[in-house]
Amino acid sequence: MSKLPETLDPADWETHRAVAHQMVDDAIDYIRDVRSRPVWQDMPPQVREQFRKGLSHEGMPLPNVYQQVMTEVFPFPMGNIHPRFWMWYMGASNFTGAMGDFLAAILGSNLGGGDHAAAEIDKQVIGWMKEMIGYPAEASGTLVSGGSMANLIGLTVARNVMSGIDLRNEGIGALSAPMRFYGSDQVHSCHRIAVEAMGLGNNALRRIPSDADCRMDLAALRTAITEDRASGLHPACVIATAGTVNTGAIDDLAAIADLCAEEGLWMHVDGCIGGLLAIAPKGRAMVNGIARADSIAIDPHKWLHAPFEVGCALVKDADAHLRTFTVTPEYLEAAPRGIASGAWLHDFGLQTSRGFRALKVWMALKEHGLAKFGRLIDQDLDHACYLSDRIIATPNLELCFPGVINIVCFRYDPGGLSEEALKRLNTEIMVRMQETGIAAVSDTTVRGRHCLRAAINNHRTLPSDLDMLTGEVVRLGEILAQNTRMKKG
Repeated sequence: MSKLPETLDPADWETHRAVAHQMVDDAIDYIRDVRSRPVWQDMPPQVREQFRKGLSHEGMPLPNVYQQVMTEVFPFPMGNIHPRFWMWYMGASNFTGAMGDFLAAILGSNLGGGDHAAAEIDKQVIGWMKEMIGYPAEASGTLVSGGSMANLIGLTVARNVMSGIDLRNEGIGALSAPMRFYGSDQVHSCHRIAVEAMGLGNNALRRIPSDADCRMDLAALRTAITEDRASGLHPACVIATAGTVNTGAIDDLAAIADLCAEEGLWMHVDGCIGGLLAIAPKGRAMVNGIARADSIAIDPHKWLHAPFEVGCALVKDADAHLRTFTVTPEYLEAAPRGIASGAWLHDFGLQTSRGFRALKVWMALKEHGLAKFGRLIDQDLDHACYLSDRIIATPNLELCFPGVINIVCFRYDPGGLSEEALKRLNTEIMVRMQETGIAAVSDTTVRGRHCLRAAINNHRTLPSDLDMLTGEVVRLGEILAQNTRMKKG
């Protein structure tokens, strides 16, 4: 008798149904009770050891696999869905979006192209993103993995358009002069990676000094452009930042748009942190001028709280966007009807195959509406103001930089300590809060001063959580500072 063909479908669908139902129940409990758990906890050695084992040749029943997930994975998350996670600039996810990711995986659709519902939703979400930013309907865009890739897409289009040659065929070796891109000294590191990946080299990204408010100095920018032209270089693109990583500073987008129009340069906006202020009733004035950019990078997995990962690149000139990436081999030619008659979405980026990222964004926006997300952004701004006020009012806490949007830089300073000692002290405070699971903040250095950094991008955060943060920083600071004094004595 011939052997039956194998499949990945279960032999017993009812067992899988029971596990799936249990997963949903456990997921709801997990999110509902997130506040009762530590933000983060270190994995015991015996758990970590499970992830060092080699691959088994034979499988195990799904209930056993799921049990391992619940005992060895779920208790040890990064913690960014927790209301007291403010470490890095991430969204806090949302349950509807998570269900969207599950359903997208069930469909298994490849969003490289084709005529199917997933492709239509993808295009609709891009349309919504353009509407949020104020871009014209005829502009272009694509969903990508996150901000780094969204910025790379925009800068690649800028490079090709501004090169003055058929760069796709001739390559950067045919450039008549080295190209120059400009960003402030606060620009995200992904832009260095982008210019390197585009073959231009790190020297192609000229860092412009920032002013006292950590915004790009426009006089210095203008001088740099003039100097580069006089040196035989080719100024091509200004990267304006709508929300820097360190402090949340927003470059003067309208003034940069004016300068780029005057100088004939491409304007790209890295709006991954603050671009979506455009939908906030109180916050939108901060990004005045963003819609004048030639390209924009935004991150739905930040202020739209989509589950990781999803970013968005928008390009005002749709033809330029298409020309930068489109390739049509014989096996990807469009058909007059049927599945292959739809738009080829891979023509707008680097991936021929990509997942159905749009559904989690689409479902959450459908459920909550755009206005609610705008209010949540303003809520984060209010929380940052509240935390700043608490810091100012609390002895031995120092606000290191005036808050701009929702990033607060501060530190514990009992007085009498050197900058080096203050860095050691505050780093230890930060790590102890993480290890105890109380709260998660990061650290950075602004204008030569080390500080703790709370990026409040969390729809679950309450003012009481921020009270807990300041109280814990002071408590730990007093203990550690006293220990330091005792050692000196």
